[in-house]
Amino acid sequence: MDDHPDDIRRPLSPRIEVYAGAGRKRWPDDLKAQIAAESLEPGAVVTDVARRHGCRPQQVHDWRRRARLGQLVLPASADTLSFVPVVSELALPAPAEPTGSPEPEAAVVTVELQGARAEVRGTPGLAVLSDVFLALRRTRSC
Repeated sequence: MDDHPDDIRRPLSPRIEVYAGAGRKRWPDDLKAQIAAESLEPGAVVTDVARRHGCRPQQVHDWRRRARLGQLVLPASADTLSFVPVVSELALPAPAEPTGSPEPEAAVVTVELQGARAEVRGTPGLAVLSDVFLALRRTRSC
């Protein structure tokens, strides 16, 4: 290999790259998913994660994008919430004297998570349900 440039007027680059492989490295999907999940942890820096695993930050960003699109399945960690069954029941009001206008039926939303149970009655708004889920998440993390 010739290490002299063809054009002697062009200065030499101070950067030297060494290629020591027989082609592109093939990353298994489970390893891609593990690296992408590690980069999504709070406080993680993509460049540091990529450097630790011997890949480029652009690859990690691509794997994260593929995970968002559902093309790469990330491993579930112990801290991640999975699907929780939500039961919605209609509580029928007790029979009362007939009136001129019928009363709407009250809904009951029940959430059970690891022994904790929360019931929201009536027609809760999004803010109320969000507060319930935040409270359950906080009690779960303690």
